[in-house]
Amino acid sequence: MARNKPNALAARALIRAGTGHKYWSKFAQEKQFEIETLAKEVHDNLFTPLLSTPIKTLDLPVAGQSYSAQTLPLIFELVNLANQDHLKQLQDDLTGDATILVLKNVRKISNRISGNHPSSLGLHPIVYFYSAEGRFQPTAFLAVISLLRDFEKENFYSKFTEHRKPFEEFILKYKNFSNQVTTKWGSGIKGSDKLKDLYRFILDKLIEGKTEAEILEVLQGDETFNFLTPIVYSKPDVGTDFSTETKSQAFLRRAIDTPVRCGICDARLHTKSISIDHIIRKEDGGQGELENAQTTHPYCNTTYKN
Repeated sequence: MARNKPNALAARALIRAGTGHKYWSKFAQEKQFEIETLAKEVHDNLFTPLLSTPIKTLDLPVAGQSYSAQTLPLIFELVNLANQDHLKQLQDDLTGDATILVLKNVRKISNRISGNHPSSLGLHPIVYFYSAEGRFQPTAFLAVISLLRDFEKENFYSKFTEHRKPFEEFILKYKNFSNQVTTKWGSGIKGSDKLKDLYRFILDKLIEGKTEAEILEVLQGDETFNFLTPIVYSKPDVGTDFSTETKSQAFLRRAIDTPVRCGICDARLHTKSISIDHIIRKEDGGQGELENAQTTHPYCNTTYKN
């Protein structure tokens, strides 16, 4: 990581929410303040609430633990993916302007993932970013970032929303697919492109009207993904006491089956990304009464519905 490059400066700011050693201290005071403000906003969106185990809540941070050996590399890859179109032009930042632009691009994509910004899809961490045992999956996180970049270029968010529920039910049911992709192609950025391709493959087949069984059959005939095994029968050796992962899995298995759902797309809602929507719109005469209120994803409420 070249310390004076804006992507490195942005990653350093993000990892500590704009606090700690100020690698950006050479910039003007107002630039420092903007960098720190942006970094804290994105950090809070990605890493709050703090992750603790065993898991006993679905209110989980979308990017895992804020302090671990893998966090800085993860954030650096996030910064690079969010700014992929500009990486070749990155020079040492002499004023702070480039670092601010990089951070704004990261904020844009983090707002797509989580939070109550009108653009937020409110992706549920358990569906997308954690294993069935409650382990954060950096490969899946980076794959989703890449997928959202593709959606942005294709103006694909409405089409995704139309098919979001069956897509999420599929990847939730076959969570072991992401583990198998990681085993074959590597964790983190190494395997993320292949996992992104798998997600898009599944989504495109659902849009074509394929059933779950048909998608599994097509996957078995695909030269890239024919190694995937839908059901893993192995059972690990266990002792008499419950492990931390078993405790987490016991909670998650039950909690994910009784979700609060979006009133518009019917996919699961995450507590950090809930909007209250008029079922009958105000412009159509809808009133602010309980019977006319429904919980939705911010994007479904502010953009897709309209």
